Amino acid sequence: MWLVWQEIAAWLFNRFSSILDFLPVLYVFFPVEYVPFYRSLSIFITMIRGEKRSDFIEKILTKCPSLLLQTNAKGQTPLHVAASYGHSAIVKLLINKMLRIRDQESDTALHEAARCGNVEVVKALLEFEDPGFPYSANKKQETPLYIAARRRGSGRLLTLLLDKFTSTAHGGPHGRTALHAAVMAGDAEAIRVISKKKGNLTKERDEDGHTPLHYAAHLGFKSVVEELLKRDVSVAYIGDRKKGMAPVLMAARQGYLETVSKILSFCLDCCENVDNKSLNLLHYLAFRGSSSPLGRSLFKRGGIEILEGAFGMTPQEVFSVLQSEKHHQKQKQIKELLEEIGNDQVADEPVIRFGVRNISKERLEKRRNAHLVVAALIATVAFAAAITVPAFKAFAVTNVMAFIFSVFALTTHFGVLDNLLSRFNF
Repeated sequence: MWLVWQEIAAWLFNRFSSILDFLPVLYVFFPVEYVPFYRSLSIFITMIRGEKRSDFIEKILTKCPSLLLQTNAKGQTPLHVAASYGHSAIVKLLINKMLRIRDQESDTALHEAARCGNVEVVKALLEFEDPGFPYSANKKQETPLYIAARRRGSGRLLTLLLDKFTSTAHGGPHGRTALHAAVMAGDAEAIRVISKKKGNLTKERDEDGHTPLHYAAHLGFKSVVEELLKRDVSVAYIGDRKKGMAPVLMAARQGYLETVSKILSFCLDCCENVDNKSLNLLHYLAFRGSSSPLGRSLFKRGGIEILEGAFGMTPQEVFSVLQSEKHHQKQKQIKELLEEIGNDQVADEPVIRFGVRNISKERLEKRRNAHLVVAALIATVAFAAAITVPAFKAFAVTNVMAFIFSVFALTTHFGVLDNLLSRFNF
């Protein structure tokens, strides 16, 4: 009799399995909870004989995930029932399904464990997980691997994830990868771990065309730059999509001279790279010349007359204009260019502000007026003291000197600065 029942159950499962393929049409007219054979997953589990029937349970859960936590009259979930009947394949299936339940942000338990950074929790979750299952991104487009890479010191966690899964999703927001995330964290160890398993990520670009090396150069992470170039030196020649900037230009734009030197130590000919405005490495060093020892030493030697940029100035001319106290006709043009460059950002970090001298007619006039008041007061006091105070020899000498210097200061301001201000054309 029992054999007959098994055959009947098998026939029913086969019929139900075929019905599942047409359920999308059925859902148009009836909600899932009103489909009779879906009211209790536990009933099907008790009828199953043979591990091969777990695929049928998986189909049901795919159509109606809420049944995973539904209880029967005894308060038992499908997992309780599967365990009591010794269905190991179904137990594993149900555990995996529970691990993959998503919250309102589409995060699974593994997403949260990666964010927490607890290696033991991740290890416990992965114990029952299918190595071939690709964990997809949450609503923020973050995969567990990306989330783990954003945490500094996550080398062990990344190793655990990469060793467990045969195909690990590595994406993040804005087209970034887990390697971009590791660079943003400044974690050289994490970069070694990821690059060992996913070496092709060194050339992957985000939505702006930035590679992980662009991130490292912009952020000034010298050790990270070195680690990336050890893996693939060719990435040093890749320009981004917006401005056509190679990593060495980004490092120079930020004024990170040690990072520039590190890149050039791997590929010296990178110094020939130019961006979309025909600005080269020396142009960007000139922009940072006032705060960069290397820039000052290069341009003080003179004779650097290579490659005029889009605004028709060589790096030497740019440096000279920015260092000059006098007004220059192209000073405004350079300032506008620097403001445009300063509006850019990479890896959520803006370009460091440029320190540009701001020489204007109004500024010089205010400075002159302040000096005139001081000089006039000194001259007045000195003259009055010479008349009223007894003429001690030491006092008389210092008083006369103060008077002479004050008059000289007044003459200088009226003569020299008036001549200087007359040269400005506004």
